[in-house]
Amino acid sequence: MGATGSGKSTFINTVSGTQTLKVSSGMRSCTSSVQTAPPFVLDGRIVTLIDTPGFDDTTKSDTDILKMIAHFLTQAYQNGKKLAGVIYIHRISDFRMGGISTRNFRMFRQLCGDSTLKSVVILTNMWGQVGKEVGEAREHELASDDLFFKPVLDKGANMVRHDESLASAHRVLRYLIHNDPSILQIVREIAIEKKDISETAAGEELNKALIEQMNRHKKEMAALHQEYKDAMEAKDEETKREIEAEAKKLQAEMARIENESKKLLSDFQKEKGELEQRMKETEEESKREQQRIQEQYRKQIEEIERQRNTDTNLSKERQADFARQIEELRRKAKSRGWFSSIGRAIDSFLGLS
Repeated sequence: MGATGSGKSTFINTVSGTQTLKVSSGMRSCTSSVQTAPPFVLDGRIVTLIDTPGFDDTTKSDTDILKMIAHFLTQAYQNGKKLAGVIYIHRISDFRMGGISTRNFRMFRQLCGDSTLKSVVILTNMWGQVGKEVGEAREHELASDDLFFKPVLDKGANMVRHDESLASAHRVLRYLIHNDPSILQIVREIAIEKKDISETAAGEELNKALIEQMNRHKKEMAALHQEYKDAMEAKDEETKREIEAEAKKLQAEMARIENESKKLLSDFQKEKGELEQRMKETEEESKREQQRIQEQYRKQIEEIERQRNTDTNLSKERQADFARQIEELRRKAKSRGWFSSIGRAIDSFLGLS
């Protein structure tokens, strides 16, 4: 988890040895849904990493993001899949931890809850973009300030530097992969306590932010009305047009916030039941697609093996190349099972794909 552009997808691609997840070159979101990387083995454990969009996504609202993550985690829990831990990624290159980063971290805390913080790693990256002294000063501030990471570090979370190498990524994961499975707060609230999403700690945090935004915009609108009245009295047509344009933008933003509030109050538990049915349908489709792909890879492997067995004078390099091709095809042919369909099912169900 983490803000848009913090390096979540890059970290996952590095440690999983694939380029499965899109990486953004700017601040526009590439992770628009919950995604999973192909599983890999570390220290004898099979590891599957899950990438989530930030609560500053450029294509989806915070309500959509919260629902996606909540649906994914609760469906995973009900299918017997629990998390070994959570990595929250923060750019040490950021001049300060501004409003967007702070909002992302607040939502992150409400999703996790205090009881699972021993299974949380705060990963700082992009150290190569700042001088050592500057980076260390920022790291100290983040770790010692109650407004930033100190509260979660005091309750058992770890803060770790990542230098973007594979060895560093492995070191980060070793803080988590041998943990007992954790149940995040939002999963406990929805799957066990049967709360609606608006009643969860994360939902209440989001609703609080929406109310604050709406109240701020109402004050701005009142100020615009006064400015418009003054412009009318002064017969200032140009200023009137500017205020009208600004008021139109503000009204659209207020309508968006009102719509977000309504979406947050929708019946999440009812959605959950409907999603389970959609999941069954999607899993069947995925199985058929996986069978088709596996048959395709099987034929390619047979053809490579035929070539290898036909030519008895192959060099060691050529033999090794054939072996690499076969191993790569076998890896691709492996089913990603349940995780291969859940993200697409949620996107489709919420009308986000």
